[in-house]
Amino acid sequence: MIVNTLTSIFSIKDLRKKIIATLLLVLVYKFLSVIPIPGVNTAGLAAIIDGQKGLSFFSALMWGGLQNFSIILMGLSPYINAVIIIQLLWVIVPRIWELQKQGEQGQKKITKYTRLLTLPIAFLQSYGMIVLLNSLAGGTIINTADAWIVLSAMLIATAGTIFLMWLGEVMTEYGISNGISIIIMAWVLSTTPGVISGYISTSQYSLFAGLLLATLAIIYVIIKFTEGHRRIPIIYAKTGWEEKSYFPIKINQAGMIPIIFSISIITFPAILGQILSNTSGGNASNIWDFLVRYFSLDNPSWYFIAIYFALVLAFSFFYVSITFNTEQVAENIQKRGWYIPGIRPGEDTANYLQKVSNHLNLFGGSFLALIAVLPYILGKFLGQSVDLIVTGAGLIIIVSVILDIIRRIDGDMKMFDYSKYK
Repeated sequence: MIVNTLTSIFSIKDLRKKIIATLLLVLVYKFLSVIPIPGVNTAGLAAIIDGQKGLSFFSALMWGGLQNFSIILMGLSPYINAVIIIQLLWVIVPRIWELQKQGEQGQKKITKYTRLLTLPIAFLQSYGMIVLLNSLAGGTIINTADAWIVLSAMLIATAGTIFLMWLGEVMTEYGISNGISIIIMAWVLSTTPGVISGYISTSQYSLFAGLLLATLAIIYVIIKFTEGHRRIPIIYAKTGWEEKSYFPIKINQAGMIPIIFSISIITFPAILGQILSNTSGGNASNIWDFLVRYFSLDNPSWYFIAIYFALVLAFSFFYVSITFNTEQVAENIQKRGWYIPGIRPGEDTANYLQKVSNHLNLFGGSFLALIAVLPYILGKFLGQSVDLIVTGAGLIIIVSVILDIIRRIDGDMKMFDYSKYK
């Protein structure tokens, strides 16, 4: 069955080209992750990463680019931060909100603004990352006293992020799915072999088997959750008889976006704590002590878990409030001659859809948040840090991207079958 499906997929020339293009561009991304920024002591960096859990975390956080202090050191995090800022401005700046309503043309302008904003964010963030990582390594990675070396490293890291953003857009145009999402998924999957080898090298076979089964079970639940939706019945009565259909609202309306946004924010206290760890005395020392005690990424507190949970839930509501305009949906339903049984068209329909959306989003956002904090909760109950084969947040990202790829491939195959009858 699987062999027949793969044969059918690769027998379609256009689809085969998209898959090959996607794989080649992912290889380009992985190749970039091993090219170091000139003037960096990569040998000393690797030794420090192996000896410090904090730096190991940063290596995973920054797309695996830290291991070699690569030219894509920051990955797509500046782009993600730009997306967050632009979406927050939707609520504040009416002009951006109007662009969002203009469909494809408006979306192109928003994308342009996001790209432009990514550039200064990447440049500023590159300086912070270089100085931070150098200070964590005791100043052995790069000579920060030489302004030219630092400026060169900043320009290269910034160019790496911009190139990676462009690579994602090329992948979207010529590949099989959203390029940015595929790059994020590739980053998540790249950390998996290291986790597996860690359990095998320490002969923790029973723990590994248990975590593998738990991971498979979580994947099954996430798939059911991601594909789940509520059907809102609608009726069309302008043809002389009632024509029944339904309007679906997904349980997970926000997808993986709240997870990505929340990770970008929740890691900030840890980064700030690492910076302040190199200071001594005064208020800075007290702040550092507080951040390390309650926001340690190796052993996060219940405060960290609660804030992470709340951030994912809040971003779920925020993102859905922007992307799912119930007034516009209600207006479109009314214009097409449809109505929801027992609900008046117009404002009542919009209020009803908003109520249903809020209920579903409370459940869906809570589920997303629970999956995101699950490894930390397990670590609390087991009394030790637990590394799942893939993190809960990573599993949501992987499942969302793979399901999107499957839908697009299925759509392309149906179009191919239809074209044979032309």
